[in-house]
Amino acid sequence: MDHTVDNITGITVIRNGNTVFEQYADGVTREDKWNVMSVTKSVCALLCLIAMDRGFIESADARVMDFFPEAVLNRGEKTAYDVRLFHLLTMTAPYKFRSEPWTKICTSDDWTLSALRFLGGKNGISGNFRYTTLGIQILTGIIERASGMSCIDLANKYLFEPLSIGPRRLHGGSDKDDQRDFTLNKLPHPAEWYNDPVGSVTAGWGLCLSSEEMAKIGQLVLDRGLYNGKRVISEERIDEMTSPHIKETGEMFGNMAYGYLWWLPKGDRPVFAAVGDGGNVIYADGKKNVTVGVTATFKPRIFDRLEYIEKVIIPKAVT
Repeated sequence: MDHTVDNITGITVIRNGNTVFEQYADGVTREDKWNVMSVTKSVCALLCLIAMDRGFIESADARVMDFFPEAVLNRGEKTAYDVRLFHLLTMTAPYKFRSEPWTKICTSDDWTLSALRFLGGKNGISGNFRYTTLGIQILTGIIERASGMSCIDLANKYLFEPLSIGPRRLHGGSDKDDQRDFTLNKLPHPAEWYNDPVGSVTAGWGLCLSSEEMAKIGQLVLDRGLYNGKRVISEERIDEMTSPHIKETGEMFGNMAYGYLWWLPKGDRPVFAAVGDGGNVIYADGKKNVTVGVTATFKPRIFDRLEYIEKVIIPKAVT
């Protein structure tokens, strides 16, 4: 493994539907899985598309609060009732926090309802891009309430199984020490997904995948919802997800365009990326018909992984 990117644990490249390159760190195997961090967000976007395809959710125009009729928000809160699923998926939802309220949400009994209490605010819906990991925990609740299934069961049945990805199970523990160990541990994880105390999976992080599984998900997106000739998600929904709803996300994010929880590094060119902290990445290039899955252990301030994929991994794999 290249020591300049020494936290990478696995690389898988698929071209024209066939695996053309694999590389793993010492002792790591193809089957080993890792917390892919914010790549989880992009997988949750796919689950929302599936829920829409199956009629569980009418469209991205659905109002968020309609899924939580019993929720009690702060007195005088009005903005939250105008927030739609579209705003969550494009990171344009407004929240009543300046920085992510990790302690308040991640020590609560129900992370989804806790996150919901931060939705809205007196400034209204501006449409400005505001990246959040905790805010989109609301997606888990929407998927579960709309479908009548747990999010993990829906993922196993309608996404992972068609891609020949083995089922994920709930992680179990969720206290502060466990959260820290889950994130910082440099050993492979079981086939699991982190969850809150009521058994709802985390929407912003915590899904464990192998590099091969990540590349398969990239292939699904590249083939506009088809996998090995089988329709998993409709073309219409994939096109909706990969359209540049946000043209520029700002200097902090390399001014990339943004779809539904997927990055669009090349703007209108068909290149799609799911990016997680530490350099966990799904990268799909429609022009080259290549997808890349990269897993990594946690390491802060990894900002050049997309460039590494484009300039090193793809040229090495595609000759």
